[in-house]
Amino acid sequence: MSPRRRDTEGTAAARAERRAELLAAAAEVFASQGYAATTIRQVADAAGILGGSLYYHFDSKESMADEILSTFLNEMWASYERVLASGLDARETMEAIVVESFRSIERHRPAVVLYQNESKHLAAGERFRYLLDSHRRFEAMWTALLDRGVEEGAFRADLDRGLVYRFIRDTVWVAANWYQPAGRLSADDIAKQYLAMVLEGIQATRAT
Repeated sequence: MSPRRRDTEGTAAARAERRAELLAAAAEVFASQGYAATTIRQVADAAGILGGSLYYHFDSKESMADEILSTFLNEMWASYERVLASGLDARETMEAIVVESFRSIERHRPAVVLYQNESKHLAAGERFRYLLDSHRRFEAMWTALLDRGVEEGAFRADLDRGLVYRFIRDTVWVAANWYQPAGRLSADDIAKQYLAMVLEGIQATRAT
């Protein structure tokens, strides 16, 4: 490999790393302050650079939000597709999907908060229409899974499917507002606790 090619590749790697650092800083600011209320200057301050320098990497605040959200959703759906293609039964699939959801929160917590708080507003623009597509896809996935669970005898048939879907969705993803990667419980530990509460309840088993 020529010295020039090594230098070019090293520079590209450094740029990619710096870009990732800037996106991480932007995601934190968007999550804590709200997308609309955040300025380019505030993102630059959080990243420790001048406001004008940020435009070397991104042409707008919208571009940063787009990359933050699309990266999170692409990785989340890739993990879901691996689970759905693995041949598990309905209960096992639910357990694996919930685990992957908490792992997504662990990897992309600020992006999840941004998605929860801003997706409806952002999706009004053409650039972010994929947010609506992802929401519809998510609901369809869970609806099909719940139906399959009833057919397999794993889930109760007397509960309203839409209510069950919303309960699981909201109880899992709201965790992004308080989850801390360095906390007492890992993402997998929290997923197991959530699944125990959803599938087994919190009432203690009484000896007969």
